[in-house]
Amino acid sequence: MIKDLILKNRSYRRFDESVQISAEQLKKWIDLARLSGSGKNMQPMKYILSVDPDKNEKIFSTLGWAGYLKDWDGPVKGEQPVAYIVQLLDTSISEQFFCDDGIAMQSILLGAVEEGFGGCIFRTINKPKLMGYLNIPEQFQIINVIALGKPVEKVVIEKVKNGDIKYWRDEKGTHHVPKRGLDELIIDL
Repeated sequence: MIKDLILKNRSYRRFDESVQISAEQLKKWIDLARLSGSGKNMQPMKYILSVDPDKNEKIFSTLGWAGYLKDWDGPVKGEQPVAYIVQLLDTSISEQFFCDDGIAMQSILLGAVEEGFGGCIFRTINKPKLMGYLNIPEQFQIINVIALGKPVEKVVIEKVKNGDIKYWRDEKGTHHVPKRGLDELIIDL
């Protein structure tokens, strides 16, 4: 069951904007992050949620969409995310987020996938611009942004060939993601 969710949890970048996500759904997924592990149990992560089209447009404009797809500037109208979660470090709690960001992001996305949605985690963010757009106080640092929606693209996993790990799209728009084989990950010393 968990393997099925993980296999469905791809980095989706194109969505059906006619299918909305509610603020309550986002809160339910944040609750999964809240219940997940936290380094030293510090729990320094905080979240800004958006299902508002105007706020979404501002967030959208600050994100770098797909580094390996040089001729693609991101999804067009009609295929843009309908919700965002901005993950913050509350520096009044801790100056470090340990591995909490990844644990929380995975929990959130698995919750979304379980309900038929998908998303993409962004670290390529114009942080000063987003801090200003959202009036984020200085005690917070932007760590990640998750774009969310109902995926409209097909993402397939394939084996890495000749060491090339760059994802790509074929002529039908299918998104191909090369993954290293299990034998490459386990070191027998």
